[in-house]
Amino acid sequence: MRRRHSLRLRVAAAFAWFGGLVSLLLASGLYFAAHDVGQRLIDETLRAELEDYMARRQRNPQSLPPASVTLHGYVAVAGATDPDIPAAVRNLEPGRHEIDLDDVRYRVAVADAQELRFYLLFNETRQQAREQRFLAYLAGGALTMILLSAAVGLWLAGRVIAPVSDLARQLGTANPDAPPPRLAEPDTPRDEVGELARIFQGYLQRLHAFIDRERAFSADVSHELRTPLAVIQGAAEVLQQDAALNEAQHGRVSRIERAARDMTDLIRALLLMAREEEPESDAECDAAGVVRDCIERHRHLLARRSTELNVEILAEPQLPVEPTLFSIVVANLVRNAFAYTESGRIDVRLGADRFEVSDTGMGIRAEEIGRVFQRYYKGAASQGSGIGLSLVKRICDRCGWSIAIESREGQGTSATLIFAS
Repeated sequence: MRRRHSLRLRVAAAFAWFGGLVSLLLASGLYFAAHDVGQRLIDETLRAELEDYMARRQRNPQSLPPASVTLHGYVAVAGATDPDIPAAVRNLEPGRHEIDLDDVRYRVAVADAQELRFYLLFNETRQQAREQRFLAYLAGGALTMILLSAAVGLWLAGRVIAPVSDLARQLGTANPDAPPPRLAEPDTPRDEVGELARIFQGYLQRLHAFIDRERAFSADVSHELRTPLAVIQGAAEVLQQDAALNEAQHGRVSRIERAARDMTDLIRALLLMAREEEPESDAECDAAGVVRDCIERHRHLLARRSTELNVEILAEPQLPVEPTLFSIVVANLVRNAFAYTESGRIDVRLGADRFEVSDTGMGIRAEEIGRVFQRYYKGAASQGSGIGLSLVKRICDRCGWSIAIESREGQGTSATLIFAS
């Protein structure tokens, strides 16, 4: 993901970019205008000096052409070859020209009069030096403008974004356990930031009310459901000790006791999942014991089936999670394998870093495999409510585990839970 800079820096960069663009356009315009003016002045100087010399030459044929650091003239009979005149100059036609002599740039004016050809050369060295200095000044000015634009952009962005930054700080310090902070007061300006503060204020109030309802619901569930379940489980345990019950009745009581215990564990897991995640926990889970217990609790699902069950406990890892959470995951995977395998083989394997359940049951359709962890999703052959595997995925995400399910319709399913992240 591309890293984005702060809004203040982006505004400053935009100001600097705009300032640099304007400076570049102005500097380019000024430079070319100055260059054009310089060329016009040189041409005007050449014209005036050439006309002056031609007039002097007409009055005095012995008058010498100009000879200075800047101007240098030649005169020759039109059409004749004068070896004193450089070849690059001698071959020029009347008009204005640019030539290089000995690595020096010259502007040349050529004119014919009285069967004579007049040449006047203007040394552009000083003019080029002035243009280079002017260009350096323009570059320095453009750089100064860019820096000034960036500084002004930072200052303006700070002023403009300050209310948003204050609002962000207030939101960042908001505590879900405390009443929502007052982000918008009656005298808050009705501008964009004020409107944003009012929207956040309403959102925080609704969120706080929602959290209060969730806490009340959790407390009600904890008391109103767990208490009667404890009564049911206790009564079932007492009935199991009743010698007057026959074997079939004992089986039904055992199912009641298992269902009550499963419901108690599910409620406890849901309450744990509803809590805010804690970075550190002293919980410890005996994975092997949980696996053995879950298999025994669901072994009745294999009754009257020709299904071979193979259990391998290759290691006995201690997991830093609540045993109830791991039990929910294992119970769902084991129950699904037991319930959807009419015949064949089921393998349950616990290793140091993973738990695996594979079966040769009916399998899952290819178009359904990618949706099995979605809440309330039920496959065509599903007998549940679509919550089990969704809850398994949520528990795995909370605990930092990864889970993968592979299946082929009619050939079986394999679920792999990896503890190590």
